Amino acid sequence: MKKEALVLAVAAALLAIFVMGSVYYKNRQSSRLEFMAQENASTFVREHSRTLGADDAKVYLVEFFDPACETCGAFHPFVKDLMAAHPGKIKLVMRYAPFHQGADHFVKILEAAGKQGKYWETLKIMFETQSAWASHHAPRPEKIWPYLARLGLDLDKIRADMKAPELDGLIQQDLEDARTLGVQKTPGFFVNGKPLQTFGYNQLKDLVESEVKQLYGAR
Repeated sequence: MKKEALVLAVAAALLAIFVMGSVYYKNRQSSRLEFMAQENASTFVREHSRTLGADDAKVYLVEFFDPACETCGAFHPFVKDLMAAHPGKIKLVMRYAPFHQGADHFVKILEAAGKQGKYWETLKIMFETQSAWASHHAPRPEKIWPYLARLGLDLDKIRADMKAPELDGLIQQDLEDARTLGVQKTPGFFVNGKPLQTFGYNQLKDLVESEVKQLYGAR
C-alpha cells in the first residue's frame, strides 16, 4: 500500500509540474507577443494588410485566415457581430495563412477583387460558397467564377491582376509572420498582440471584450 501511495504521490506531483509548466509557457508566450505588438507592430499589421473599422479604434483584432478554411468561414459572421457590438472600437486586420492546398489561388482572387473595390464582398461570398469550390485535397477554383460574377466584378481583369508577381511576396510575408507568431492552424486570432490561447467563440468574445473594457471603460 505504501508503494502504491508513493506512486500516486509522484504521479500527482508530476501532473502538477506539467500543469504549472504549461501555464508558465502560455503566460510567457502571451507576454512575448504583447511586447512584440508594441515593439514590432509590423509583424501583426503590414502595409498591405486589409483592414476594416475605424482608424482610431483602440482594439486591434488580427486574424490569420485561409479562404478555404471552413472554420474561418464559420467565424467570419461572429467576428462581424463582435465589431457591430462595439462600434468604432475594434479594427479588424486580415492576414493570410493559406495552409490548404491551392488556397493561395483564392487569396489572389481576393486581392484582385480588392483592386476593384470589392474585397469584403468577395470575401463574404467566398465563405458563403465554400462547399462548392473548396476541398482540402482537390480544390476546384473554376467553380467560384459564377459566384464572383454576381458581384459585378470584371472577371477578365481579376484573372489578369492575379498574375501580379507582388502577390506571391505578399502571401510569403504573411506566412512568415504567421510562423513568427506561432500560428499553426486557422483562424489564428490576436487581440492587441494577445493570442487567443484557448480556441472558441466565447473565448474570443471574452478576450475582445476584456480589451474593450480596459481601454474604453465599462459600457
